[in-house]
Amino acid sequence: MNGMKQIIKKELNRVFTDKKLIVSLFILPAVLVVGMYFFIGKMQTAMIDDIENHISSVYIQNEPEGFRDIVEISGFSANIQYMNEKEDVTEIKNGILNGTTDLLVVFEDDFLNKVENYNAGGNIPDVKTFYNPSEEYSGTARNNFLTQVLGIYQQQLLIERFGDLSQLTAFTIDAGPEESEIVDNEKATGKIAGTLLPYFITLMLFSGAMSLGVDAITGEKERGTMASMLLTPLKRKEIVLGKLFSLSILSSLSAAIYAIAMIISIPALLKNLTGGDQEGFNLSFTPVQMIELLAIMLSLVFLYVSIVSLAAVLARTAKEAATFVSPLMIIVMLAGMITMFTGNGVRQLITYAIPVYGSAISIQDLLVGELSLAKFGLTIGGTIAVALILVALIVRAFNSEKVMFNA
Repeated sequence: MNGMKQIIKKELNRVFTDKKLIVSLFILPAVLVVGMYFFIGKMQTAMIDDIENHISSVYIQNEPEGFRDIVEISGFSANIQYMNEKEDVTEIKNGILNGTTDLLVVFEDDFLNKVENYNAGGNIPDVKTFYNPSEEYSGTARNNFLTQVLGIYQQQLLIERFGDLSQLTAFTIDAGPEESEIVDNEKATGKIAGTLLPYFITLMLFSGAMSLGVDAITGEKERGTMASMLLTPLKRKEIVLGKLFSLSILSSLSAAIYAIAMIISIPALLKNLTGGDQEGFNLSFTPVQMIELLAIMLSLVFLYVSIVSLAAVLARTAKEAATFVSPLMIIVMLAGMITMFTGNGVRQLITYAIPVYGSAISIQDLLVGELSLAKFGLTIGGTIAVALILVALIVRAFNSEKVMFNA
């Protein structure tokens, strides 16, 4: 036991007396996360502002009498050019395809007469809109034209035909939409956070364990300090446990900083994405949820440290250790990314016992308040069980002279 304490003290002292390691493990993560979310939010806001401030290029061919007045009173803002029915629109369509023109609107010949003389069962007069859905400017121009111009124009023509349109309305749907919405704002915010936090937490935990574990074990093997340590009276099991616990402590501290930075940054990200309107968005944790999140993170850290440590023990050089760990990092990324594209639907209980994936979906459920005691227990139990198996393999590897001395 004393030997394990000595190893833990040695590893912690090595990190906390190295300014470069302190910056890379505890300061840089927070700066990167806050900066990343700030950058994403600003870029999203800039894109929205760019689309809103863009003056659309719109061509209207064969417009009916009085339509220009509708466009003027509609408030539709664009650079509009009117064309007669005989003009060729091929160049305009090519411009839409290339992104230099946003929208082409074509009315049928004799449009108003066809509207006035329409009989049930006949062909309904058509207005064709040509646009490029892959271009933001073009798609936005079409949507604005449909709602601001053609919608008003259609209502006017119907009023001229039928008079009071309310007589044609059998019923309304959600006349007061605010009364129809039944939503738990905290759960809604949790769903938004649940697409980001599980992935980043699982990934950052692994990144911290990887950078620390390779240097603490393979690095010492390369430098020869591991051989000196093995020749001391310390039991090898104590060395293993000391290494694992110290790495777990350091990785947990680094991960906690990542998580806190993300939680702090998410409101700012939501503010940018919602144009400053954050009403209804509220991300908070109860004391029980904070304990559960901490427990999940600690068990996951222990698993990651065990995985990285086993790879580091078996490797002869730090480069070889990185080669062993890289495929594992891809698996961790995939397991975390699944939560970005799946909701909180019904899952089989046993899936929560799957290492890494179970932790990711448990964090996702925790954020929306749906993490049951059974799910939590399976997640912790499954993660620790696999970690303990890996620890046993690491102890066995430490007892092998061939492995530890790169024979």
